[in-house]
Amino acid sequence: MITPSSLALTGFITWALLLLVLMEFIRSQLVLRRKVPANGFTPDNASLSPFMQRLARAHANCVEGLPIFGGLLLVALATGRSSITDPLAYVFLACRVFQSLVHLVSLSATAVTVRFTAFAVQMAIGVYWAFCLLMSA
Repeated sequence: MITPSSLALTGFITWALLLLVLMEFIRSQLVLRRKVPANGFTPDNASLSPFMQRLARAHANCVEGLPIFGGLLLVALATGRSSITDPLAYVFLACRVFQSLVHLVSLSATAVTVRFTAFAVQMAIGVYWAFCLLMSA
């Protein structure tokens, strides 16, 4: 059954995948244009443009959060308790995507504050979900 939680989980995974596809597309272009050798990349894109460095970090943020937040969504879905996560599932996903987009655009002090605020909302939602899932067991 499609629920907000299942769509949010799928959206979260898809967002991480899209960031990875974008990064690998740009890397492939750099290799094909002979600007960077195929073995010239580091996981953090340190030798590349500031945008590529931010892209690598935005993707890493998604991958780091997926086991925690995705795990909570999965627990709710697997145990038939998505009624706990459904009400905030889209808010969570929107904050996740917004955090990544802000990360891609800028590292200014204002952008970092905005990005952290989006992450803080995700953390608050995650803590709430965890608490409710544990209390409903």
